[in-house]
Amino acid sequence: MSKVAVIYYSSTGNTEAMAQAVAEGAKAAGATVDVMECGSFNADQAAGYDGFALGCPAMGDEELEETEFQPVYDSIKGSLAGKKVALFGSYGWGDGEWMRKWEADIQTAGVALAADSIIANEAPDDEALEKCKALGASIS
Repeated sequence: MSKVAVIYYSSTGNTEAMAQAVAEGAKAAGATVDVMECGSFNADQAAGYDGFALGCPAMGDEELEETEFQPVYDSIKGSLAGKKVALFGSYGWGDGEWMRKWEADIQTAGVALAADSIIANEAPDDEALEKCKALGASIS
């Protein structure tokens, strides 16, 4: 049985709702799942997981959240190669540029994404939540 970490940052609850759907999908696929806000996770814990779903909304000028999420992400991305990893998040403006930048950054770190990233404009609708469940299953 695989062990999956769903690590996210959410200021409005939109990305948190996506994280819960990802966890639901991973559990339904048989994984043991830990859902954590990014402040509750550190790089020392990364070795204990087979899969990671990382969630962060677009902030500022289509960037990852800088004070809480970015430091955690930077501390673990070097240890994610060879693990099942997927990205998700919500946005309120723009066209998803932050996700494209994030995908390029994690791939530059040697991480192959296990699924297409999921983005939702504002609150995730039923279709986005179903995609999040499928994303969870893909990293289980």
